[in-house]
Amino acid sequence: MDKDRIVGSTKEFAGRAEGAVGDLAGDAQTQASGKAREAAGTVQNLYGQAKDAVRDATDTAASYAKDAYDKPAETLRDGSQAIAQKVQDNPLGALLVAGGIGFALALLMARPARRPPPRWRYYG
Repeated sequence: MDKDRIVGSTKEFAGRAEGAVGDLAGDAQTQASGKAREAAGTVQNLYGQAKDAVRDATDTAASYAKDAYDKPAETLRDGSQAIAQKVQDNPLGALLVAGGIGFALALLMARPARRPPPRWRYYG
């Protein structure tokens, strides 16, 4: 758990408590301060959750990359089998994707070379 999540939850709880005290006392300034602290705590908690999610995704990606590096033949075979299964499940979609890729490659290869803009020379 990230430090920001803990601090954010604490601020959020303190803000709720401060807002409740402001409600009981009828003090609008204390109520507003409590709402602001609660909102700041919520934002910090969400920031900590996002950091945790990114850290988890990075760890998972590194784990997959390490497995692929350690066992390249198995990874290639698994990937090939997954692609073959997708093609069998949806042949029309696979054909459209392959056609789109081929069309994009043809457009890239058939483009004329870019020429630099002409230089204007002034003869006096």
